[in-house]
Amino acid sequence: MVGVSTALALQERGVSAALIDRGDPAAQSSSGNAGIIQAEAAEPYAMPRSLGQLAAIASGRSNAVAWQATALPAMLRPLWGYFRNSAPSRHRRIAQTYVKLTSRATADHAPWIADAGSEHLIKRKGFVHAFRDERELGVAASRAERLARDYGVRFSALDGRALCESEPGLKQRMAGAIHWIDAWTCTDPGALVASYVSLFRSRGGQVLHGNAMTLARDADFWHVQENSGDRVTSKQAVIAMGMRSAELCKRFGLKVPLFPKRGYHLHLPAENGPRIPFVDVASSAVFAPMAGGLRVLTGAEIARDGSKTRPVQLERARRAAKELFEVGEPVEHEPWVGVRPCMPDMLPMIGEIPGQKGLWANFGHGHQGFTLGPTTASLLAGAMIDGIAVEQPLLPIRLLIRAGSP
Repeated sequence: MVGVSTALALQERGVSAALIDRGDPAAQSSSGNAGIIQAEAAEPYAMPRSLGQLAAIASGRSNAVAWQATALPAMLRPLWGYFRNSAPSRHRRIAQTYVKLTSRATADHAPWIADAGSEHLIKRKGFVHAFRDERELGVAASRAERLARDYGVRFSALDGRALCESEPGLKQRMAGAIHWIDAWTCTDPGALVASYVSLFRSRGGQVLHGNAMTLARDADFWHVQENSGDRVTSKQAVIAMGMRSAELCKRFGLKVPLFPKRGYHLHLPAENGPRIPFVDVASSAVFAPMAGGLRVLTGAEIARDGSKTRPVQLERARRAAKELFEVGEPVEHEPWVGVRPCMPDMLPMIGEIPGQKGLWANFGHGHQGFTLGPTTASLLAGAMIDGIAVEQPLLPIRLLIRAGSP
């Protein structure tokens, strides 16, 4: 989503753009997410900090976060930064920037959805966080009221009866839910990204297959190798490669502290499943109605990119789905696995890379690449073409600081 959106945003400003991808631009995490354009996400996902939450994660009792011991040594520094930035005072400062991105997300998607002819994929009914515990519902309601007061986020609080009326497929009475009104949802995220690719092509854009790791500069020009053996050459290039962005930046002397959060999903047949995406807070699972069935998605797993999969969270999520809705057996033989490219301060990297004229960054969106693709692409295109400065916390000075750090 981020790379395709960047190509479209530059194209709209009159730039001749080529999109280079090793495979299908609509695959990877762009197709495997919950399909929610989270305009309500005023605050980024913080790391749990209470002793109780950390103990539950460490012991494996929590299904929100799983971890593999082999991943921790290489991730200690970015995870420590994530922990520090999740402190309430720092998190509030970060949210002041974050909300300026998420609050415009649906408006930035809207014209491309219309132009790509993809309205049939979009629902504008929001989604719910559903609670089994009355106390947890009360805490969530207080937080929702704060978000409404501080950021203008809209929500509706549902008691158990109202939730059952809105979701008649529920098999058991729950405490209630918070219905986030401003979010849009998509019944096929990969198809939406593919429609943006088609829109880009229809406007004269090139979609090429190649190895972005071959990116290099000769004099004033950047070039990358196509699979055909040809070279694509341009005065400017944008790195929008998810987790692999850090690997490429390392070639240019920059150490970017990206770290992966892995997620899983599978599809279950469900004739009477939830009408809108349904977050079961107790199991930290999302049940999203999709074209391919009810997509069951997990929280985060801290694991090395490419390491052996451990779908323990997914099995718990599947059991929770069976408890709440009438569902069948998984459609797939193997679960889908994808990676969220996360930054310790929860903000994406947007801007020109220091010391590399004409090389730009647009990556590190964490959980919100699908939501924020058009938004950060618009900001980046404004900086590249019109010289519009990106807001201070997103300036490439963040890269300068990290490049000089030990």
